[in-house]
Amino acid sequence: MGRVTERRRVVRIRDGAPSTRPDTLVAEEPLEIRLGGKPLAITMRTPGDDFALAAGFLVSEGVVSRAEDVANIVYCAGATQDGSNTYNIVDVQLAPGVPLPDITLERNVYTTSSCGLCGKAGLDAVRTTARWPIADTPPVLVAPELLAALPGRLRAAQRVFDRTGGLHAAGLFSPEGELLDLREDVGRHNAVDKLIGRALQSGRLPLSRSILLVSGRASFELAQKAVMAGIPLLAAVSAPSSLAVDLAAETGLTLVGFLRGDSMNVYAGEQRIDLRAGAMAAGGTAR
Repeated sequence: MGRVTERRRVVRIRDGAPSTRPDTLVAEEPLEIRLGGKPLAITMRTPGDDFALAAGFLVSEGVVSRAEDVANIVYCAGATQDGSNTYNIVDVQLAPGVPLPDITLERNVYTTSSCGLCGKAGLDAVRTTARWPIADTPPVLVAPELLAALPGRLRAAQRVFDRTGGLHAAGLFSPEGELLDLREDVGRHNAVDKLIGRALQSGRLPLSRSILLVSGRASFELAQKAVMAGIPLLAAVSAPSSLAVDLAAETGLTLVGFLRGDSMNVYAGEQRIDLRAGAMAAGGTAR
């Protein structure tokens, strides 16, 4: 099984003086996801939680919505010329009666650690129909002060980041700010899929009483994954894309960006931000 971190030699220069030392790097390896024995997707990921990653990816793609939809997930041997197992190929077998998606060359998805679902034929193909409309009743209501505290809690729980400085994180929080789960990966979309996959495996979908926080930007594919899992609020420490804002507005998702310090921008779904719970610092403005 691939390791989460690896050691490499590095020449370190401090005040003009070089020295040689080992450095800890985050591991990055390809994972091929097969469905019923047929290749479906390849993603560059940090090894670990691979079954959850595959399951979460299928939730995001609208293929499954319950743990019972998945009959089995296994590693495939034969990934190398001598037939040894690299643990870089997983095959998902769906339960009887769960329809297989159309797996064609056009439909086949290649994901990378930076861009998410890049291989989709077009925007219409990405707008997968959600199994659970965002309908948090009663609505999740979060004070700005609570949101402002979440990045610090996420960062404090990032164990691998402390050693490498090279991982994205996705955290799932309760409306009261309790950290429910956290996953790290070189790809922010992989970290989110791992969270969603773990929720699927434990029968916790839809995640209608939760907050998703990501350590980078909020792209369209991350907003899509939140919607597909029934998550009502997505927050990011960096900027959202225009398509992410459009999708949030269309689906009722609350989208918060530039969540830094005591400031933030609310791009959609502001009804879930409880401005009466206490004003933020006077004069504080977001980017």
